[in-house]
Amino acid sequence: MIDTHSHLFLEDFDEDRPEVISRAREAGVTHIFLPNIDRTTVKPLLDLCETFPGYCFPMIGLHPTSVHANYEEELQVVEKELAASKAYVAIGEIGLDLYWDKTYEREQQQALKQQLDWALAYDLPVVLHCREAFGLMLEILEPYRITSLRGIFHSFTGNRDEAERLLQFSRFLIGINGVVTFKKSTLPEVLPLIPLERLVLETDAPYLTPAPNRGKRNESAFIKYTLMKVAEVYGRTSEEVSEVTSKTALKMFGMLK
Repeated sequence: MIDTHSHLFLEDFDEDRPEVISRAREAGVTHIFLPNIDRTTVKPLLDLCETFPGYCFPMIGLHPTSVHANYEEELQVVEKELAASKAYVAIGEIGLDLYWDKTYEREQQQALKQQLDWALAYDLPVVLHCREAFGLMLEILEPYRITSLRGIFHSFTGNRDEAERLLQFSRFLIGINGVVTFKKSTLPEVLPLIPLERLVLETDAPYLTPAPNRGKRNESAFIKYTLMKVAEVYGRTSEEVSEVTSKTALKMFGMLK
């Protein structure tokens, strides 16, 4: 199994990070991909990847909820990191979030466009966060459909129409996490519209903990519950779903031709 989206560098894991990694390995997780948030998380992110080389892999980007009046300064950090290191496997986590606050909507759009351009310049995939901004996100992405831009629509929880619209971006994958296990989730009805080859699995740890552990801190080992639910929805074995989604993820991050 591959966890394509996990924030194990956050303070939530400071007390037991080695144990969290150990449990992930025991559960069968072979790779963990780590999206950055802002300048404050770059060092802990890189420290974690240095401690567990070949297992934890870094992304660099500015999360939309960290876009404020000083967003250009934050983007300079991203730009310097991209120029200085070839270790980054993607630009992320980037996107739009108008759920909490719309104050910096224009700045979020500018930050997103800049980072999409960097993804093309550095030939890296993007990992996209979108909350309460679906139409606007697609509007921004539309001009890039004729480019080589590729990536993952992280934490998809949408309806059938939204799934169909995302699938039109042929170089993009759809990330599924613990939400699919929630009792009120509509994802089990929507997922059959999406070819299994277009899916990747993720945790978004420490958030969005799948059943039966809802209410607890999420961690990469819990991806097995998401895998089991996805397998059930597709009528496939967990082994089949794990093999397909893992190959897809490794191809996206440039680790498998």
